[in-house]
Amino acid sequence: MGSPMYSIPGSAAAVPEPAAGAAASHAPQPTEARTVSEVLAQSQAGAVMDELDRDLVGLTPIKARIRDIAALLVIDKLRMNLGLSAQAPSLHMSFTGNPGTGKTTVALRMAEILFRLGYVRKGHLVAVTRDDLVGQYIGHTAPKTKEVLKRAMGGVLFIDEAYYLYRPENERDYGQEAIEILLQVMETQRDDLVVILAGYKDRMDTFFRSNPGMSSRIAHHLDFPDYAPAELLHIADKLLEQHSYRFAPGARETFEEYLTARIRQPHFANARSVRNALDRARLRQASRLFADQDRRFTAEDLTTIAASDIRASRVFQTAAAPSQS
Repeated sequence: MGSPMYSIPGSAAAVPEPAAGAAASHAPQPTEARTVSEVLAQSQAGAVMDELDRDLVGLTPIKARIRDIAALLVIDKLRMNLGLSAQAPSLHMSFTGNPGTGKTTVALRMAEILFRLGYVRKGHLVAVTRDDLVGQYIGHTAPKTKEVLKRAMGGVLFIDEAYYLYRPENERDYGQEAIEILLQVMETQRDDLVVILAGYKDRMDTFFRSNPGMSSRIAHHLDFPDYAPAELLHIADKLLEQHSYRFAPGARETFEEYLTARIRQPHFANARSVRNALDRARLRQASRLFADQDRRFTAEDLTTIAASDIRASRVFQTAAAPSQS
């Protein structure tokens, strides 16, 4: 490709010629960034990356890869400010991992970083699944896919469980049509759109083997690991703090027991399961307080999750329960 189509915060912008007879403006022009620190300060991308480190528990290899991508874009800015060539890199990505490992959250932050560093125009995220792209009859898929791409242009398109686009066992399936449209746009408009394909690793590997054209357009493969029990407990602390709750003495230890048992049971979804468990604990807390209708509650009463609010979960009653409460 030729020179990049994306704008570069911190680089010199073209200044229009003053109108005939008008006095030239003496307003100072922005200083071109010459250091990494200056680019990060002007774009505020550094603040987003610091926020990523601060707000997201674990995910060390994921955070490192995001910093690598940000470094590439920052150095491209510095090259352009010195008049050197800098081609727009392909940043289409694959996010693989189990549910609740932070894929959508990281995609949101990635969109903001790309926007601040000038790679995309808007920095918004459009999250879709197969149903948003593939039609049920002839002539329906192309308009649906193109409409989604139109909404996503200038930002990031996040396709969850992307492998469902490809169903070779069904000759009348229209997913391949959506894939072909995506392939074309991912190549010809990669300087205005980043596509992130997400899903389980084994299924994504099969999808890429069956669609080599798609695999060749993915520049970055990020595998999201499951959270360790200690990280899940840390996530619980953060979630409670965000909503002005806290564990009562002994309740945190009870929640740790809950996590140990829940991880071994079906349909565990990492941080998502932690959030759901805390939502149900809050529900039990509310029911417990509601039963004492004549009592004057303190702020401590209303913000404390007791061990009994957690211990009432069926996870403690049976490790083989097909659904948890």
